[in-house]
Amino acid sequence: MMSFHRAFVFVKTSRSRLTDFGLGFIRRYLSDDLIYQPAVTDSERARSVTSFYYQVAIDNAAKKPVVRLMPSTMLYSGRSSDGSHLLRSAQYLHKELPVRLAHCITAFRQLPFIVGCNPSLLSVHELYISSFHSLFEFPAVTDFETETRYSHTLTKLLDDHKDVIKMLAEGFKETMRHIPDESLVKTFLDKLLTSRLAIRILCEHHLQLHVEKSNQIGVIQINFMPKTFIEKKAEFTRLMCDEKYGFSPEVHVKGHIAITFPYIPQPLDYIINELLKNAMRSVIESHPNTDAELLPPVVITLASNETDFIIRVSDLGGGVPHDMLKKIWNYGFTTNEMDQSTQKQYSLFEEIVENRSSGKFHGYGFGLPACRAFVEYLGGKIHLETMQGMGTDVYVRLSHIDGKTASFRI
Repeated sequence: MMSFHRAFVFVKTSRSRLTDFGLGFIRRYLSDDLIYQPAVTDSERARSVTSFYYQVAIDNAAKKPVVRLMPSTMLYSGRSSDGSHLLRSAQYLHKELPVRLAHCITAFRQLPFIVGCNPSLLSVHELYISSFHSLFEFPAVTDFETETRYSHTLTKLLDDHKDVIKMLAEGFKETMRHIPDESLVKTFLDKLLTSRLAIRILCEHHLQLHVEKSNQIGVIQINFMPKTFIEKKAEFTRLMCDEKYGFSPEVHVKGHIAITFPYIPQPLDYIINELLKNAMRSVIESHPNTDAELLPPVVITLASNETDFIIRVSDLGGGVPHDMLKKIWNYGFTTNEMDQSTQKQYSLFEEIVENRSSGKFHGYGFGLPACRAFVEYLGGKIHLETMQGMGTDVYVRLSHIDGKTASFRI
């Protein structure tokens, strides 16, 4: 299948290169009235020259390896009294972020042509190119004034990319029928979602280094307490559940409830919300005529040792049917939902798109596949055990980041 990158060899660049100018060409060609507009303005010609320059820069950056940091390095580098830690952090990001964005742009180029032309995916592609331009253009960070301006650029980057997951969901919902090989979707989304996670952690870490907190260094909580964190997530998820169903099951936390250790909470935010959401939904929908106070609770069990910590999410929601066990890990997983008279194919992507802005209970992410991608990126494992007719246990095992044992890199 022809890739999105190779299809536009005729754009004013070297062979097989797609630039911002080329993306603009596609947008004109795919306009609402679908009329090809060949006229190119002087400003667009000038932009094509600049785009060619940046295209070479993107190509060169994409050839460089990603330099990933161990969380223990971020933890123990700490703060310096003279603020030099801010300059070192900004200087690392100044070199590293364009490389990571270039790798993401390369992933977009490798999509099949008809997929890459989707307006939502094209917008994300353009966003990554625009972000690369702004960071690549930024002057070297050598003083605190430049560091302050660079921090403002990072804040804008985070804000610009806040809707990327929703846009990806829209794009793949509309193009899944054109992708015969599901592994292509998994490879692309695993790479892009984990890259996005890492970039956000690194940017937020630098920004948080400006804030003096006794229990925190950047994004790392020194005395992270899983019990407190999970109880807050459970409160939020129960509110979502109440909004959709009118009631929600209780959440009980047991096990090593007093444990504390250094950790980065941000990745857990999505993972725990997703697992709690699935568990609560299963409990309610498998007990349709049960009073709220009689619903079986969702039980979270915590365990910790010198190497890692484990979170088990248990529900009595009827379990996962045999024929869906393998499918639940697919980004394109579909189930059949029955209404009174018709049967509707309802995909994961449809749930995300239709419910993300409406505040409904389900459809707030990419589900279990994204959870697995995040957990594995964090050097951990996620495992599901289900008893059909009874319920499901999901185990999340994650490494500590204190440097006493081998850990993941961000």
